[in-house]
Amino acid sequence: MAIPKYQIIKDELKQQIISGKFENGDKFYTEAELTEMFNVSSITVIRALNDLVKAGFLVRHQGRGSFVSRARKGKLVEFSDIELFPISHDQVEVLSIIRGNDPTILSKLELSDTAFYYCIERLRTTEKIPYIYHRTYLPEQYVNSNYPDLSYYNSIYQRFKQDYNIHMNEEDFTETNEIKFPTPAVEAEKLQISTAEPTVFQIRVTKRKDTQQVLEYVETYKKWNFYKIELVSKNT
Repeated sequence: MAIPKYQIIKDELKQQIISGKFENGDKFYTEAELTEMFNVSSITVIRALNDLVKAGFLVRHQGRGSFVSRARKGKLVEFSDIELFPISHDQVEVLSIIRGNDPTILSKLELSDTAFYYCIERLRTTEKIPYIYHRTYLPEQYVNSNYPDLSYYNSIYQRFKQDYNIHMNEEDFTETNEIKFPTPAVEAEKLQISTAEPTVFQIRVTKRKDTQQVLEYVETYKKWNFYKIELVSKNT
């Protein structure tokens, strides 16, 4: 089956955008330029341009023309939290597991006012030096209240996998990072630092792909000198 002409044009223009020929926000070809360039009708050109707009590569402004989107699709950005020490030295201690129903947390978990959750408090250390303090909030249905001891929840993701057949690393998530300065007193005490020392505050929300149910809401404080990230951009 022959490939439609508008599809060929769209793919060629998409490749030009991805390759870096145009910078974000640059003015794109006019309809007249594309009609002449590809020796096709304006209807074919408009269809190709409309598809690029729908895909997020272009934005069109009435009377001004087409522009390369500043938030164009077609790039995959990989985010890596780089460990600054041998991972074999990493240890986790569960400090507490507490059932609660604070309205603020219920809202974060998108649960009803009458529901309950569990807060699992953990401290990560390397060579006995604390560097991450976690508070992980889970809907009550995903916590085994008959856990044998606190260490049962050393790895929460392992519990999701083994107890509920949910692979958390494959589910959708959002994560934000900000610098906390000064560090709140409670978290500073857990990390054995002064409140005058900054920390990286991370919030992570993970949802099931199929139902969009919130599986976890996590608040993490990480020592600033243990925090390093890498961003890698790839064309899709």
